[in-house]
Amino acid sequence: MNESSFLVEDPAEKFIVFRRPLESGRQNPANLAGNMILASFLSAFMVGMEYFFAASGTAHPWQDEMLTVHTWFTGVLIGLSLILAVPTLYKKAEKLQYLVSILVSQNLFGLSFYIWALLLIAEEGNGMSAEFILEVTRWTLTVGAIVLVLTFIRLIVRIYKGKYREGSAQDEIRGRFEYKSHLPAAIVGGLGLFFILRYLITHTNSVGADILLIIFVGMFLFYVMLFILPEQLVILYCKFRFKSFNYYTK
Repeated sequence: MNESSFLVEDPAEKFIVFRRPLESGRQNPANLAGNMILASFLSAFMVGMEYFFAASGTAHPWQDEMLTVHTWFTGVLIGLSLILAVPTLYKKAEKLQYLVSILVSQNLFGLSFYIWALLLIAEEGNGMSAEFILEVTRWTLTVGAIVLVLTFIRLIVRIYKGKYREGSAQDEIRGRFEYKSHLPAAIVGGLGLFFILRYLITHTNSVGADILLIIFVGMFLFYVMLFILPEQLVILYCKFRFKSFNYYTK
C-alpha cells in the first residue's frame, strides 16, 4: 500500500454535517417512531378538516380528486407509520422508516395545509370562477417547483464545495438559519406568496381576514417544507450510501 492511499478522502466526510441530527438523537429511529405515531393522529385530523371545508361550500374544480388521492395517500402513510413504530421492525428497516418519516412530515406540514389553502381560496361567495381558481393553483405550484429546484441546486453546489465537512462554517452554525445561502429561493417564495395574496384580494368580492390568514399560513408552510425537502433527501441518500448514518442496519 503506497502513501497516497492514506490521502484518499472518505466520501462521507463531505456529508458529515448532515449526520449531526442523527448523532444528537433527535432523528434516531426510536424518536422517529414516536413522532410518526403522533403525526398519524394529526394527519387524520387534517384530512377530516379538508372534508369539513369542502362541505362548508368550496368549489375547487379539482376538489374531489384532491380529497380522494390525499385521503388514500394519508391512509397509507398512517399504516406504514404504525408498522414502522414497532422496534423489531424499524431496526430491520431503518432506511424505509426514514423515507416514510420524510413523506409524513411533508404531508402533514406541507401538503395538508396547502390543500386547506386551496379549498378556502375556492370558498363559495368569494366570487371566483373555476378558471381563476385553477390559475391560482397553477401559479402556487409553479412557485413551489421553482423554490424546490433553487434550494436543491444551492444544496448540491455547497456539498460539492465542501461546505458540509466537519469543522466547516456550516458545521459551526448548524443551529442557525443560513439566510444568505437561502436568499434566492426565499426571494422567489416570498415574492410568489405576496403576488398570489395580492391577486386574491384584488380579484375577489370579499375574503375575511381570518380566511386570508389561514391561506397565508397554508401557503407559507407549504413553501417552508419545500425548503426542507432537499436536505431530508440528502440525509436519506447518505443513509443508503454510508453505514455511519445508520443505527442498526450497518
